[in-house]
Amino acid sequence: MKIAFTGGGTGGHFYPLIAIAEAVQDLAREERLIMPQLYFLAPAPFDEKALFENQITFIKIPAGKLRRYASAANLTSWLATLMGTLKALSLLLRIYPDVVISKGGYGSVPTVLAAHFLRIPIIVHESDAKPGRANLLAARYAAKIAITFDSAAKYFPKGVQKRIARTGMPVRKALARVEKEGAQQYLGLDKDVPTVLILGGSQGSQRINDTVLRALPELVETANVIHQTGTQNFKETKGIAAVALQKSPHADRYHPFDYLSALSLERAAGAADVVVSRAGATSLAEIALWKKPAIIIPIPEAVSHDQKLNAYAYAGTGAGEVIEEENLSPNLLVSEVRRILHDSALAKKMGDSAEGFTDPDAAKVIAKEALSIALSHE
Repeated sequence: MKIAFTGGGTGGHFYPLIAIAEAVQDLAREERLIMPQLYFLAPAPFDEKALFENQITFIKIPAGKLRRYASAANLTSWLATLMGTLKALSLLLRIYPDVVISKGGYGSVPTVLAAHFLRIPIIVHESDAKPGRANLLAARYAAKIAITFDSAAKYFPKGVQKRIARTGMPVRKALARVEKEGAQQYLGLDKDVPTVLILGGSQGSQRINDTVLRALPELVETANVIHQTGTQNFKETKGIAAVALQKSPHADRYHPFDYLSALSLERAAGAADVVVSRAGATSLAEIALWKKPAIIIPIPEAVSHDQKLNAYAYAGTGAGEVIEEENLSPNLLVSEVRRILHDSALAKKMGDSAEGFTDPDAAKVIAKEALSIALSHE
């Protein structure tokens, strides 16, 4: 049995596939099946360690990212996608998987087109409240379409509605729970104050970083601050923070990280009393499973079509509040963090409201369907 995964560009496309791969392997062991061969077809491996740990073979497939505005670069992108589709055809013919699971993103298009041409069954998972173009294309060829938000269904063509099911967001096993025991000691936190966890997405957020740095002297008066800056921004952010906190008696409450591994994030989530985050669907699903109150700062709609809708859909459950980037300021951030931290009833209500936003068994549901299709595929 062979299962191919595809999707590309961001952690939001990649890590849910890892969650499904984990569930596939767990189910195969439970049902005493021969362990399936797993492949990831995309322009880049994204996280080679995660692929290695889950015995997933990476195969590079070129793809072009089409911009939403007129650009000569789109011509090159079309060519890259064409070349990627031809390469995917050749590779899929060689390995011939029983099912392809697509997470969307520009990196998925060549593999999805090739799989359709070869009549290989396709499962699509859409993370966002409004589907991306890659998944709208893939849905026409998909045997099954899984969605995270109910609102996503209306955007798909009428002819595929019967194939749509709301599964929620697949979350890696390590992040579906939080590690409270030892979290403060592991991260070196001051146990006498609450903790704020700030996540800027898989690549970090310069705008959030800048706001946090300006708010930092006030934030550390109130709480520990665990700040995921993004790899490219880490050195600069750490240096500016050192200057900003030079006169603060609580400088040691600031804990910047370029990237939080699954273990570090599990423990950071366990220690956190409030989470400040972008509105990527994967991040929201993780926060919901942690049952933590959240302040959501979506990427502006001009840059990302999905995050604003995600943010307000999540806030509609009562689990979080939204600060749009154009309104984001150090004073507002500090004020809202303190408001939640100092109102235990509100914090509990927000945490409780997160329950039910996503199904903790989402990865297992999709994995079970993939195995069913794979076992019946001729």
